[in-house]
Amino acid sequence: MADHFDAGIAIERLHLSKSEEATLNSSDEAKQSHREDRHSFFLLESGTVIVEIDFQKFEIKPHSVVYMHPDQVHRILGVENMTVSSWAINNESLNPEYLKLLESLTPAKPLVLEQETFSIISEAVSLCIKFSKRKNDKLYHSLLKDSCNALVALVTSQYLALAKSTDALSRFKLISNIFKSELESNFTRLKSPAAYAQKLNISPPYLNECVKNATGFSVSYHIQQRVILEAKRLLYHSDKSVKEISSELGYDDYPYFSKLFTKAAGMTPLTFRNKNLE
Repeated sequence: MADHFDAGIAIERLHLSKSEEATLNSSDEAKQSHREDRHSFFLLESGTVIVEIDFQKFEIKPHSVVYMHPDQVHRILGVENMTVSSWAINNESLNPEYLKLLESLTPAKPLVLEQETFSIISEAVSLCIKFSKRKNDKLYHSLLKDSCNALVALVTSQYLALAKSTDALSRFKLISNIFKSELESNFTRLKSPAAYAQKLNISPPYLNECVKNATGFSVSYHIQQRVILEAKRLLYHSDKSVKEISSELGYDDYPYFSKLFTKAAGMTPLTFRNKNLE
């Protein structure tokens, strides 16, 4: 992303030369995982990008858009003939309504756009980039903030349309969505299905029935997977010890956490860290 971050916002369009692509593809530093302190959006206009998001690899082709939440760990594995537009915005500059919607979409996978939609978003990016260069305008920050939020709304609406077309919002689905939202906010504190059922004012068996019908997996499975995902992120991205990570995720019993991680990931926390940092 651009080095400047005016009003909590950055936007740019990037095209790499053959030599720059070769440097990027061979660079160990470029392939290091990282997190952004902002909501990031990437519009692939041409070429191919191979990216890893939360330990899942995607090969992205035109014309696609990718949204990444600040919590997500990601890295670029390779690019070819890439032209990409990117914009990022922090919580303070993001429309609160859009922030709530984005939280409900996390984690979001790369989304292929129809040609007309891609053209509209690409044109909007071009206009927003022009706005970002008008720093002498009296209302520069407002102009940049409003135009970037419009871009966020365009992309978010595409994700919401996809979710609506693929998921009939039955009662099972509605309760499952509420559970996932509560899980995202409380997974470091609440570890039992009963605790989430109490927050939703329903019985644990009924919560489990709803979640399993909507997702195919139990409440306990989702709780464990969310904890393990965060553990992987911290092992990959931070230099905290396994004991520190265990405590941060709500486990004072470090040996228990280590066994839990090993069972879920198929390897010990230290093996996972060393394997992914090779």
